[in-house]
Amino acid sequence: MIRLALAYMRDRPLGVVLNALLLAIAVATLVLLLQFAQQAGERFERDARGIDLVVGAKGSPLQLVLSSVYHIDVPTGNIPLGELDRLRADPGVAEAVPLALGDNFEGFRIVGSDDRLLPLYGATMAKGRSFARPAEAVLGAEVARRTGAQLGQKFVGSHGLETGEEDGQGHDHAPFETVGILAPSGTVLDRLILTSVESVWDVHGIEHEPHDEAAGEHDHEQDDPADHDHDAEPAHQDEHEGEAATPGMEPEITALLVRYRNASAAMRLPSQINRQSALQAAAPAAEAARLLGLFGSIIEGARLFGWLLALSAGLSLFVALWNATRAREADLALLRVMGARPSTVFGTILIEGLLIAAIGALGGIAVAHGLIAVATASFPTLDELGLSALRILPGEGAILAAALAIGLVAALIPAIRIFRIDLATTLARYS
Repeated sequence: MIRLALAYMRDRPLGVVLNALLLAIAVATLVLLLQFAQQAGERFERDARGIDLVVGAKGSPLQLVLSSVYHIDVPTGNIPLGELDRLRADPGVAEAVPLALGDNFEGFRIVGSDDRLLPLYGATMAKGRSFARPAEAVLGAEVARRTGAQLGQKFVGSHGLETGEEDGQGHDHAPFETVGILAPSGTVLDRLILTSVESVWDVHGIEHEPHDEAAGEHDHEQDDPADHDHDAEPAHQDEHEGEAATPGMEPEITALLVRYRNASAAMRLPSQINRQSALQAAAPAAEAARLLGLFGSIIEGARLFGWLLALSAGLSLFVALWNATRAREADLALLRVMGARPSTVFGTILIEGLLIAAIGALGGIAVAHGLIAVATASFPTLDELGLSALRILPGEGAILAAALAIGLVAALIPAIRIFRIDLATTLARYS
């Protein structure tokens, strides 16, 4: 039956290709939507795990979360260093981790923080050690892989958060030394370069006092608002490069990542912080859900289009097989006369429909993964969302099964028609 079905397919290659192509487009659309929705959702969840609240400058809460948790947007501004001490002193706060943003190396963000950041994400070292002194840096696993950086290697950061932003001017006066490389964690840390906040201040000429963590003097914070107020001055002024430290200016930080000590803090802290004129608090879980909700209706609409396209492919396949069986009536009747069982003829038509559906479905899955590979290589933001062309999701099996079912149903009516054919009438008609 399979050989006969293949022979019939070779007899009308154009129709087979067109029907398989239509089904492949539908399957590729459905797989792309599935991959984006699931992998992006999982990445958002992993990156925000353990972070209950983000505190930063007034602006868009979503922008604050995207810039400080997911590192795919610019910050809303800077906040005073004293806010770190104030939050750490709050009885409802278990952990408050500072972030200092502003520069990049080959498109990977350089993030100033302190020794609390790695435990917050559960990160471990693959090589070397964590940063302990100014100008020391730890590379995420993806950063090390893409840049080829090794322990002991020095590099110079560039102004701005993305490659090519502004004039890409480098801080040649303040190189970093790679002292550690993180093990892959599947979180945003894989794509970051970590250093101390003092290092970020030093790069931008911000004067600061030595910091004693044990005494609670929190000077692990960030850069000058004149240099990194991304909301008001997106051009990231560069005039500070190579200059002496600016006296009399309080160091600032970009944001704080907060973990609650108890449930009551979740009810009290956000509203308390948002009442302050200079600060805002945003919950990563809520903002991520809002962002995915914005895309949700678009994804559902596109998914509906994909299924309609798949049904259209099934209808097209049904018409093609119906016309093909009408053209083959005499041949199939002769097969019956020569001893072929009705089930053999019936099964041949079903197998033909299944084979065309399988070609289209498997081709669509391959195309979808190929498009993901090309897109992540061409658009770094998609790669930062965690999309991987090599990952096969369980839902793809359901899409494949649905495509095969469409092919089977499309072939069923033509097969039944041939099964019930009257041999004498058919042979007389074509004699």
